[in-house]
Amino acid sequence: MKQHVSRQPRGFSLLEALTAIAILMILSGMAIINFGSVLPSAKANSAMDQMLYQLRSARARAIAHRREVQIQFVGTNQLTISELWPTGTPPAPTTVSFEGGANYMVFAGLPDIPAPYNFGNASAVYFAGVTGGPPVMKFTTNGSFINGGNALVNGTVFLGIPGKTSTARAVSILGATGRIRQYHWDGTRWQE
Repeated sequence: MKQHVSRQPRGFSLLEALTAIAILMILSGMAIINFGSVLPSAKANSAMDQMLYQLRSARARAIAHRREVQIQFVGTNQLTISELWPTGTPPAPTTVSFEGGANYMVFAGLPDIPAPYNFGNASAVYFAGVTGGPPVMKFTTNGSFINGGNALVNGTVFLGIPGKTSTARAVSILGATGRIRQYHWDGTRWQE
């Protein structure tokens, strides 16, 4: 009796290897294209997270230290925070510049953020109906957000990376409570 030994192929044929390489190249190309659109959004998110952290920390510091904490939106992408002391030497102000090329800006054609936190979008920094906000804006010892005349101030700060509408971000502050909310543009509407 004769035995048949079956031989199993060992390895890939040239056609199979070329097909696998072609598929990998197509997937790599798609990943690179997607990475180009994801990177600016990640940078905008980083800038918004930086702003949120600084504003929330300033509010918490005002409450914890029982001192008013002044906020100033400076230039195109800086935030200065100063603790106000009636006597003694206050700590040095903290100035933060946002990462990734994000600036204070309103993209043409985008609507204001949704109600009830739609305080206006006439400019990138818009508080109490004033472009750039009142000269003095601060968190109080009870956490509310006021101007130099002790009136409650509501407003919104818009930011993004120039030329990339998908990077539009917004941060609103409700004066009565000092509540800080964040928004991002999803291509059709603002999302919280």
